[in-house]
Amino acid sequence: MKAFRATGSFRAGKRDQPYTLDVVAKSKADAMERIYSNFGSRHGTPRRFVSIDSLDGINPSESNAPVVVAHFRDSGVSEEE
Repeated sequence: MKAFRATGSFRAGKRDQPYTLDVVAKSKADAMERIYSNFGSRHGTPRRFVSIDSLDGINPSESNAPVVVAHFRDSGVSEEE
């Protein structure tokens, strides 16, 4: 598993809300799926209203997101699996 950082915007009411989100995923395609799923479940936003401007792999130690910190806590900073 690897850590990814996504930036973009999503429709919140009548406005576009910018976001930066760190996720743990196997690949870029899996990371995109997790981002769409996250905004759909938390905000009820359809996929067509979620814009992903950039999606880059990051070093897990750079992230403060609880899901990333928890996933890489026991294994150190290894991105293997």
